[in-house]
Amino acid sequence: MYKIGVIGERDSVLGFKAVGLDVHPCSQSDEAKKILHQLAKDEYAIIYITEGLAADMVKDIDKYKDSRLPAIIPIPGKEGASGTGMDSVRKSVERAVGADILFGGEK
Repeated sequence: MYKIGVIGERDSVLGFKAVGLDVHPCSQSDEAKKILHQLAKDEYAIIYITEGLAADMVKDIDKYKDSRLPAIIPIPGKEGASGTGMDSVRKSVERAVGADILFGGEK
């Protein structure tokens, strides 16, 4: 059975615990990097990470972009959405189906 984890600022991620996801609150990118690599090692299928932390971890996240697992998905944090998450989803969908179906192919 695959697991789903969430990494981010405490106020942003605690709600995910209510729906059964494994929550890993942290506010420092160094700590988040360690958690990310541990979750990947533990074969998590999906790892959500708040955009604020993801912005400081691009190289670490990119290590997994061509791997089947985990799928690493940026989500808005308590500061709101920056658009990074939607760009990531768009790129993932485009890579999977060969076209940008989210926006009709226009960017």
